[in-house]
Amino acid sequence: MILLVCAVAAELRFWKARDGVETLATGIGPVESSCMLTAALARRPYRLVVNAGVAGVFDGAAAIGEGVVVADERIELALEDGAPLPLPPTMRVVETAHSDGRLVAALGAKGFRALHGITVTHVTSSEATARRLAQRGAQVESMEGFAALRAAERARVPAIELRGISNRCGDRGASGWNFEAGLSGLQRVVEALFEELN
Repeated sequence: MILLVCAVAAELRFWKARDGVETLATGIGPVESSCMLTAALARRPYRLVVNAGVAGVFDGAAAIGEGVVVADERIELALEDGAPLPLPPTMRVVETAHSDGRLVAALGAKGFRALHGITVTHVTSSEATARRLAQRGAQVESMEGFAALRAAERARVPAIELRGISNRCGDRGASGWNFEAGLSGLQRVVEALFEELN
């Protein structure tokens, strides 16, 4: 059984039910995503988690309306200025989770870009924040990606994150927000994944 996960049901309105795939809408943000997905993974075994939704993109990484694969996703667990948390030497912060490398490569071979993601709890709405996150290597922004990939990692279930680009990260007046275009890109990459899985 495959678990296809989104934040809100509207992100998967193109999906047609099929045998062997369950869908789950977790709610918005990393806490809801992590809680709901962890509960689902505890209830029954899955062979794959697919986290799918719309996302923002940092300049130059992809176009609005494009479908992309998120190879790895970070979350900022740091000081306000981005500096690492000062922790005792024996402690470490887990701030990166990864999509299944084989599936990332397979979708790359089909022409889908593999990008580096960042999970945020505040949607980027200023050019200064967009520049800071892009300088840290972020190419695409979501509010659930890290939580979903990390929950699957903890449960030892392979996972992959797929995004449809709906807007540019930065000043909201220049974001070009287009939910329908994001859905179109997401549909293409989700369908390509399930073709690969058949």
